[in-house]
Amino acid sequence: MPQHLGSLTYLVRDYDEAIAWFTGGLGFELVEDTPVAPGKRWVRLRPPGAQTEATCLLLGRAVTPGQESVVGRQGGGRVFLFLHTDNFARDHAAMTERGVRFVETPRRESYGTVAVFEDLYGNRWDLIELSVRP
Repeated sequence: MPQHLGSLTYLVRDYDEAIAWFTGGLGFELVEDTPVAPGKRWVRLRPPGAQTEATCLLLGRAVTPGQESVVGRQGGGRVFLFLHTDNFARDHAAMTERGVRFVETPRRESYGTVAVFEDLYGNRWDLIELSVRP
C-alpha cells in the first residue's frame, strides 16, 4: 500500500464533548473509542463515507498548560483543516441545520465552492467542493 496519513492529532478539552460535536455537528463516524490508561483514550473519528484508509482525527485530550493553550488555535488563526465534499449545497445545509457556525457565506472560487466554519473550539475549517478533482 502506498504511504498515507493515518491519523492527525486534534487537541480537545474533553473527549465526550468533542465526540458529540463531531458526530452530531459534522456527521462524523466514531471509528474507535478505547481506554488506554486512566484518563486517556484512543478516539478516532472520520468524515461520513470516508474510506477505511482515510485520514482520521485522533482526539488528544489536552493535559498540560501548553496543550490547553492551543486548543482552538491549532492553525494559528488560519484555516486548519479542509473538509472535502462531493456536494457542497447538501453538506452546508445539513451542517447549518445541525448548528455548525459558518463565519462567511459560501463563495465560488476558481478551484471550487468553499465556506469557512468554526468547530466547537474555534478552529477554522474549509468546507470545500472542488470543481476540478486532483
